[in-house]
Amino acid sequence: MRFGGVALIAIMTASCASVNQELLDAQLPDAPAAWTADGNVGDAPTGDWVAAFNDSALRSLISEAVENNNDLLAAAANLDQARAGARITLSNQLPTIGANFNAGRNAIVTNPTAAAEAGGSGGTGSSRLYINNFSLGGNLRWEIDLWGRLTDETRASYRDAKAAYADLAGARLSIAARVSQAWFALIEARQQRELAERDTEARERNLRVTERRYDRGVSSSLDVRLSRSALGSSQANLALRQRLEAEASRALEVLLGRYPAAELEAVDSLPTLPALEGAGAPGEILARRPDLIAAESRMEAAGLRSRAARKQFLPQLTFTAQAGTSGPDIGDLLDPRRLAGNFANGLFQPLFQSGRLIANSKRARAAAEASLYNYAQTVLTAYQEAENALAAETLLELREDALRLAYEEAAAAEELTERRYNSGAATIFNLLDAQTRRISSESQFIQAQQQRVSNRVQLYLAIGGDFLTQERLAALSAGTGE
Repeated sequence: MRFGGVALIAIMTASCASVNQELLDAQLPDAPAAWTADGNVGDAPTGDWVAAFNDSALRSLISEAVENNNDLLAAAANLDQARAGARITLSNQLPTIGANFNAGRNAIVTNPTAAAEAGGSGGTGSSRLYINNFSLGGNLRWEIDLWGRLTDETRASYRDAKAAYADLAGARLSIAARVSQAWFALIEARQQRELAERDTEARERNLRVTERRYDRGVSSSLDVRLSRSALGSSQANLALRQRLEAEASRALEVLLGRYPAAELEAVDSLPTLPALEGAGAPGEILARRPDLIAAESRMEAAGLRSRAARKQFLPQLTFTAQAGTSGPDIGDLLDPRRLAGNFANGLFQPLFQSGRLIANSKRARAAAEASLYNYAQTVLTAYQEAENALAAETLLELREDALRLAYEEAAAAEELTERRYNSGAATIFNLLDAQTRRISSESQFIQAQQQRVSNRVQLYLAIGGDFLTQERLAALSAGTGE
C-alpha cells in the first residue's frame, strides 16, 4: 500500500503538465524582438499575399490546385481520419451498452426404450416433446475515469485532430506557394526561350552578313566558320530552352491535377514586386505557421499519452450491469416477473504483467521526448527559413539591379559593335563577344527577376502568410464571409 500511495502522489504531481517545459526551454533559444536579417518588426503581410503579385491568372491556378491537388485531398482525408479517431477515443469514457436475443428449440424423447427398439426412428411406441426457449438480455459496462487516464487519451486524440487540421492548412499554403513558384518558373522559361530565339535569329543574320562579306572578299573563311559555330551553339541553347519550358509547364500541370501535356502557356513577363512593408516579429510565427502548430499539437499529444501510460499503474474502477428475461413463449420476454439481473462494481489493480506496463510507460515517455525535440527543431528551422528569405529579399534586389545595369550596358555595347562590324571597323571576334556578353547578361537578369519573385513567395511561406482563393474572394464580396 505504501508503494501505491507513493506512486499515486508521483503520478498526480507529474500530471500538472503534459510537456516538459524546462527541457523545451533548454532546447529553444529566446527569439529576438526583430529579425536579425532585416530588423523589420512591422505588421506581417498576411491575409492575401497572392494579391501582391497582381496576377489574376496566378490566383485562378491556385484555386484550381486547391480544388484538385492530390496531396491536398490526402491531407483532407487524414483530417477526417483524425477526427474519427478522436471520437473513438472519446467513446471510451462513456458506458458501453449491449443487447442479445436468442431463440432455440429442444426435442425430448418421452419413451427412450421404444425409440431404441424402433432404431431411433421415432416409430410406434415412442413420442417426442418439443420445448421452445426465448431469451432477451442486456448488459452495461462503464470504466470510471478515476484518475483521468481516459481523459488524457481523449485529449491526446483531439490534439492529433488539431495537428491534422494544421497539416491541411499547411498543405493549402504549401500548394499555393508551389503553384506560384512553378508559375513564375514557367514565365522565366518562356522568357529564356524567347531570348534564345532572338539570339538564334541574330546569329543567322550575322552568318548571312559574313557570307556576303566573304563573297566580296572582305571577310575570311575563319569569320564564316566562327559565325556558323556561334549559330550552332545558339540553336543548341534554343533546343535546351524549349525543353525546359515544356518541363516547367508539365510540372505546373501536375500540381493542378491535370495531365502533363505541356499545354499550359505563361504570360509575357514576371510581376513587379511591391515594397515589403513588414514581416512581423520572430515569435509571431509560432502561432501563424501551420507546421509549427501541428508540431506543437503532436508534442502535447505525446505528453498526454505519456501521462496516461503512467496512470496505467493505478487501480481501474469499472461498473457492470446485466439484465435478462427468458421463457418458452416469445411473449414471456415482456413479463416483468421473469426479469433477472445483477450489478457489480470492480476495482482492478495491476500487479504483475511481465513488465508490459513499465515498458509501455518508458516507450510513451521516449515518444514524448522525441516529439519535443522534433518541435524544437521545427521551430529552429522555421526561424532559419524566415531569416534566409528576409536576407535574400535585400540581396536579390541588389543583384537584380546590378544585372539590369550589366544587361543594359551589354545591349548598348552590342549595338555599337554591330554597327562597327558592318562598317568594317570591328572584327567578327568583337561582334560575337559582344553578342555573347549581352545574351549572358540578359539571361542572368531574367533569372534574377525570377529568383527574387520566388523568394518573396518563400518569405510569405516562412512567416506563415495566408492567401485567398477565387471562391473565398467571391464569398467575401457577397458578404457571406464563408
